[in-house]
Amino acid sequence: MKEVTIGIGGAAGDGIDKSSETLAKTAARSGLYAYGFNSYQSVIRGGHIWLRLRLGQEKVYSQGDHLNALIALNQDSIERHAPEVESGGAILFNADKLKINIPIRDNVLTVPLPVAQLIKPFAPVAPVMQNTVAVGALIFLFGLDFDVASSVLADTFSHKGKAVIDQNVGILKAGFEYAKEHFVPLGYQWQFSGKRRPYVTGNEAFSIGAVAAGCRFYSAYPMTPASGILTWMAEHSERCGVVVKQMEDELAVANVCVGAGFAGARAMCATSGGGFALMTEAIGMAGMIEAPVVFIEVQRGGPSTGIPTKQEQADLNQVYGASAGDFPRIIIAPKDTADCFDASVEAFNLAEKYQCPVIIISDLLLSEHPETVEPERFKAEVPIDRGALVKEVNGKNGHFKRFEFTASGISPRVVPGTANAMHIAATDEHDEEGILISDVFCNAAVRRKIAEKRMKKMPLALQDLPAPHIEGPANADVTLVGWGSTAGVIREAVEQLNASGIRANQLHFKYLLPFHSKEATEILKNCKRTICVEMNSTGQFARHLRAETSHAVNDKILKYDGEPLEPAGIASQVRALLKGQAHSLDVSPDEAREIAYHYVRVYLGDEVRPGQISKAQGNGHGEPVWNIEIVNRDTGAKSGELQVGVQTGSTYSWQPAN
Repeated sequence: MKEVTIGIGGAAGDGIDKSSETLAKTAARSGLYAYGFNSYQSVIRGGHIWLRLRLGQEKVYSQGDHLNALIALNQDSIERHAPEVESGGAILFNADKLKINIPIRDNVLTVPLPVAQLIKPFAPVAPVMQNTVAVGALIFLFGLDFDVASSVLADTFSHKGKAVIDQNVGILKAGFEYAKEHFVPLGYQWQFSGKRRPYVTGNEAFSIGAVAAGCRFYSAYPMTPASGILTWMAEHSERCGVVVKQMEDELAVANVCVGAGFAGARAMCATSGGGFALMTEAIGMAGMIEAPVVFIEVQRGGPSTGIPTKQEQADLNQVYGASAGDFPRIIIAPKDTADCFDASVEAFNLAEKYQCPVIIISDLLLSEHPETVEPERFKAEVPIDRGALVKEVNGKNGHFKRFEFTASGISPRVVPGTANAMHIAATDEHDEEGILISDVFCNAAVRRKIAEKRMKKMPLALQDLPAPHIEGPANADVTLVGWGSTAGVIREAVEQLNASGIRANQLHFKYLLPFHSKEATEILKNCKRTICVEMNSTGQFARHLRAETSHAVNDKILKYDGEPLEPAGIASQVRALLKGQAHSLDVSPDEAREIAYHYVRVYLGDEVRPGQISKAQGNGHGEPVWNIEIVNRDTGAKSGELQVGVQTGSTYSWQPAN
């Protein structure tokens, strides 16, 4: 067995992140690969948190589509996820408080842990430490190295002193020894190379790349899922020589960032969709005064404040149309964590070389999920291109053609205060020296030439950007088209399709503006069937692709429920499309159960849960409905029945049991 997926379920505050981090870093220090994704809520305590960690002998590119083990930290997690654990897997839980009260698959090992007994020698111990017991047991069951795990905990709690380290390692060992005494390993035979790989998020990679590229100013207002960049920058600002400013709102964030870029510092800011909406006027200002600046826009579920902690790719239209008028800007959509580092370095060089704003478009999955990265990908020495930055100006009257009409469209740039380089940098249209042409002396000829001067940069910038290419077998029956963070999950879906006899490949786009229209058109005209895979409800990139190439994809696979794509889900929809089967928008039984969970939590409390589900026709609601039994969590006795529309998803009625 080459890879395993572990699910950890509980509530916010149960230590789920720390549990996953301990397992992931144990694997990473042993030479395995890791990929984690945390589906969490907008609360500090409570709610349902579901984290998946995938470990592999070889590189894994997504959180996967199956479950080999469950660490359940509350009863809710057993009920919702225990049936997903595949045969040969295991379910670990605190036997003092929890029980398996639902059917599970055959040949799944249940691991009830006497947590109170195991942690008693280490008292006083907070109840949250049940997670460490379970992690210790899992390390034994899955054949991971206990000593490596101990070293991870020692590093994690080094700031709290030896006593805390000893307590955590002791509890970890108690779980490990209990599993060793009562169970047998699950048969995973890992080949540990011993190569240590960093386990980092996309936001951390953006930050590290920015520092390597010479970023000296960072501004932000906290907004999930971009906040991790602010946290990293603030923690490392003194060591890395970056001025970090948390502003009062995104308007201020963008304006001070543009000001810093104009003043000669390599400057960057980041936000999510709502904050980016406030930044767009400043982006236009950067375009007009030709100030180099880097913006990172991290997408989440919208519109408005939407679902702050959930995944989506629905801001492409906003980023593409940011601010008023035509002006050069570059949009980059990195595809994985290592690529986030590269995109940061590239963005600063492009911003200064072409004297324009560069927008990196990310999303919650890419920015917040951690994964192992080859250490050599993060280089301290990276290429630095400051473009046409002039340090000395020879002039008689001190006037400087900051926006000089040049053949390339790139004008010489100076840092404010440079001798003999006086010019105006206003947001109204201007001539070569920045003198306004927008009021008393409006001039059509100057306006035309300076607009053309600015836009000349775009075809030049395109030459610096690598063109897209087909990945996978040539002459495939189907080509999956994607952009940004979907690269890895599409790759694994393509592998599944090829393994099942469907010849598939992928065409992925990182550079969205300027766009490789010619190269993309040449590739697409040779594709037999194209399916665009993206995480929004309207196919924003498919529309962008058609605008740039005239190519209309044959089909679209769209996901917009807040959870990331899975390889098997993509592959299944591709097979259905190839058979001519339309994708159904009806509520599935699993979705009906989730709708029922929502109703239960809002109106009925924690004493009950969804039970059996059946479909009924002719019920007077004008559509089939799902009849969902609501049962007592402890006894299984029926408490009532909930009806949910199969087509609309509407909750029609709740009937308590007599």
